[in-house]
Amino acid sequence: MRLFEMLILEGAQAGLSWITILRKRDGYRQAFDGFDVEKIARYTAPRVEKLLQNPAIVRNRRKVQSTVSNAKAFLSVRDEFGSFDRYIWSFVDGTPVVSRYRTLRDIPASTSQSDRMSRDLKSRGFRFVGSTICYAYMQSVGMVNDHLMHCYRYRELVSQ
Repeated sequence: MRLFEMLILEGAQAGLSWITILRKRDGYRQAFDGFDVEKIARYTAPRVEKLLQNPAIVRNRRKVQSTVSNAKAFLSVRDEFGSFDRYIWSFVDGTPVVSRYRTLRDIPASTSQSDRMSRDLKSRGFRFVGSTICYAYMQSVGMVNDHLMHCYRYRELVSQ
């Protein structure tokens, strides 16, 4: 369920620093049943209210509720495409995009692919999936290699 976890964490990060979410990652895993998408899709209103009292996560009602609705949308996509993996990777034709950036300011906040992904996810009922969030998601799950060309990690990923 890593793809679901990363989608939820990227959405939770909206308007906050990434370090805030990293520090709360274990809290999210505990609060949201290890990101078990099938369990989360069955969460009730009382469960959401309980989550909103949990200091181990970001207690934003819209973000917590979107986790539940995104779980339902995730399952729907999985059923339609056979796997969420197959669906999400279709936005990059199944192959990681390898960028050739030299400086941090060269890295965009979004791309035409993340724009397309955002529109499609929203049309399927996902929330907290704007284009910038989608691009960060693409980076975090390896769909995009935006490491700077002089970074050791860039070379490692390109040679795989």
